[in-house]
Amino acid sequence: MAKTKTKRKSAPKKRGLLGKIVVGTLVTGLIVIYIGYRKLYTPNVHIEKNVRQTYLYIHTGSTFEQVLSSLTDNKYLRNVKSFEWMAVKMNYTNHIKPGKYLIKNGMSNRELIGMLRLGRQVPVEVVLQNVRLKRKLAADLSKQIEPDSLSIWRFLNDDIFLSKFGFNAQNILVMFIPNTYEFYWNTSVEGLFEKLHGEYKKFWNEERITKCESLGITPIEASILASIIEEETAKNDEKPIIAGLYLNRIKKGMLLQADPTVRYALGNFGIKRVWGKYKEIKSPYNTYLNAGLPPGPICIPSIVTIDAVLNRQPNEYLYMCAKEDFSGYHNFARTLEQHNLNAQRYQKALNKAKMFR
Repeated sequence: MAKTKTKRKSAPKKRGLLGKIVVGTLVTGLIVIYIGYRKLYTPNVHIEKNVRQTYLYIHTGSTFEQVLSSLTDNKYLRNVKSFEWMAVKMNYTNHIKPGKYLIKNGMSNRELIGMLRLGRQVPVEVVLQNVRLKRKLAADLSKQIEPDSLSIWRFLNDDIFLSKFGFNAQNILVMFIPNTYEFYWNTSVEGLFEKLHGEYKKFWNEERITKCESLGITPIEASILASIIEEETAKNDEKPIIAGLYLNRIKKGMLLQADPTVRYALGNFGIKRVWGKYKEIKSPYNTYLNAGLPPGPICIPSIVTIDAVLNRQPNEYLYMCAKEDFSGYHNFARTLEQHNLNAQRYQKALNKAKMFR
């Protein structure tokens, strides 16, 4: 009887112990859930005062450690350990994707890591402007996307690579139509060229190609001529007139004798007076010595100037000379005699202004 009573007394004790264990487990579980919730959803991104958002750049080939270093160096994380813990749990450490990412103040670890892991980067606007030289184009592009200027420069001079787009190292600049384009920051040089070639084909639609054919020139030749006109004048209303003049000279087999091509050949764009020894420089771009168009553009021409060539004004002009009032406009002539008179007035104005170079 005594043994039976002992067993009955111990039963409530066991139930009480079990209850404590259950309660303890539940409390522990709730604490773990709470901690996990905080790591997931509590705001953990902090940007300096009065700044709501910024950008995180992750370079191609970056490791998790490098991403973390970038975040911590810029003091974007309130709690670094919670970010590291969540990055492991969300398997981000093995799924680093390069790009430009928009970081907003107050983002949680879940939001930040989810964005980075899925590669939800923001596009960048790449602006193509009128530039004269390939090295300047390479430098401008490298400031807007990840590839460096040297990488871009190499592709701009790679005839084998450029041939698949129908260009070579001398005329490749005609493929770059000035405009604003959307790219992802980590776009490769190959991807850059492929997209811009697609934009080039869109630009040269059936209407523009038909106009080229009516003038007896190709789209590449139209762009090269437009590049010369681009350097001749900033006056859009004058460009169709100059286009008509140069096409007249080409049709007659005359040398273009365009001063901008000499400046380009010399690599000196500040020369005001192109004469004497300047005109004798040995270069395929010197249209005082070489017939026809140069082998490539002397700048990236604007859309306005390309269309000015395609919509050239029919005229009988064969000569042009800057106006003596320095307005930026030109005097046009049908005969060499009239042109020489125009040139004398301009040279006199240069002498008076003491512009001897």
